[in-house]
Amino acid sequence: MKNNFVWGVGTSAYQIEGAYLEDGRGLSIWDTFSHFENNITRNHNGDIACDHYHLYAKDVKLMKNLGVNSYRFSLSWSRIIPNGIGQVNEKGLAYYDRLLDELEKHGIEPYLTLYHWDLPQTLYDLGGWVNPDSVKWFEYYTDVVTKHFKNRVKNYITINEPQCIVQVGMRSDEHAPGKIYPVADCVQAVHNILLAHGHAVQTIRKNVKDSKVGIDPCSNISVPASNNPDVIEAARKDYFGIVKDDFYAVTIYSDPIFLGDYPKEYYEMYGDIMPKFTPEDMKIISEPLDYCYQNIYTGHYVDINKDKIGYIKDFSLGSPQSNIFWEDVVPEALYWGPKFLYNRYHKPIIIAENGMCCHDAISKDGKVHDPNRVDYMDRYLCEMKKAKKDGVDIQGYFAWSFLDNFEWKHGYTKRFGLVYVDYATQKRIKKDSFKFYKKIITSNGELLK
Repeated sequence: MKNNFVWGVGTSAYQIEGAYLEDGRGLSIWDTFSHFENNITRNHNGDIACDHYHLYAKDVKLMKNLGVNSYRFSLSWSRIIPNGIGQVNEKGLAYYDRLLDELEKHGIEPYLTLYHWDLPQTLYDLGGWVNPDSVKWFEYYTDVVTKHFKNRVKNYITINEPQCIVQVGMRSDEHAPGKIYPVADCVQAVHNILLAHGHAVQTIRKNVKDSKVGIDPCSNISVPASNNPDVIEAARKDYFGIVKDDFYAVTIYSDPIFLGDYPKEYYEMYGDIMPKFTPEDMKIISEPLDYCYQNIYTGHYVDINKDKIGYIKDFSLGSPQSNIFWEDVVPEALYWGPKFLYNRYHKPIIIAENGMCCHDAISKDGKVHDPNRVDYMDRYLCEMKKAKKDGVDIQGYFAWSFLDNFEWKHGYTKRFGLVYVDYATQKRIKKDSFKFYKKIITSNGELLK
């Protein structure tokens, strides 16, 4: 790896901060959603979470010990602007100033995500992302943030996983706000989110000198089952394809941003309910970005035979899985995902999230041994290194997650962290994966074979 390779860890505000009513913070849709009975496993919520709001200095010190040069975190919109628009909460900004002070003291570069799903409740009450005014709301929020942090933060991610906002948060009721929307509303929300992103990019460029900007989609990678060129092409088509009324496809969001227009199939599916927009709108959506960020955890295998072209191959019996229903272990995802994305969009790649949910517990020796996660990271990082060697311009990797945290609908029953959190005491324990990742960072990836 080059000496300037980004080795980092990631978190998000609602999952770790806690202090949900402290220092003037307003409510988000996740506060409301998690306080309704049976929405979250065991009725957990993010009221305290990892208490990072009070323990941030200790956590940053742990990051320094890990050896990362970068930290990706999100802001709580409602901590900064309690009602989403209007009055700014100076105490909220001051908290993030203190966090940035600690990062600067330890030589860790901040990568700031503006939005990681925690929409202010007041904005949801006004229609949320279905309301075209959401574009203005996000632009105002971005302006407040970037004017305040313009001399301190250069790296910005506008929106985390727009697919999950729409597909999991609107086509399903398993995420906040817990309401299933009509397809037409989802199509409108997609466009509003993309336009909000574009206006945010313009605002960042205006307010922050030498800024580096991107958006962070996610995707389930289509991995060719062999190196047969026909199989590779079938996997590529499967990866960039669109399924009707499923808003998870990477091309729905990334094609307008990087290629300047929605995919042809998207128009064919939704032409009669597409929102009205102008060429100027598409120009704003496709404002030039510095990176193609991507969250990659898993994938599926694609194969061909004489009867079927590009069918999804079943996993073998007993194939490795993590402790969460959607995550089969597919290391090649970190080779083919970056490769397909780079060949299509021609932008440097940064893996903004990658990690494994495991059955973690404190052992009799007082330590947390997570050999499955160590093996997962080793295999995935080797595939990433192989992709880089084969010409894919991969410039960074953020392990997800730095801390065990509130894992959305699963509450505290699922653990992704390199650091174990005892939620009863808020004690932190370095897992074996923490020590493994530290060795990889120290060697700048040379240990990956």
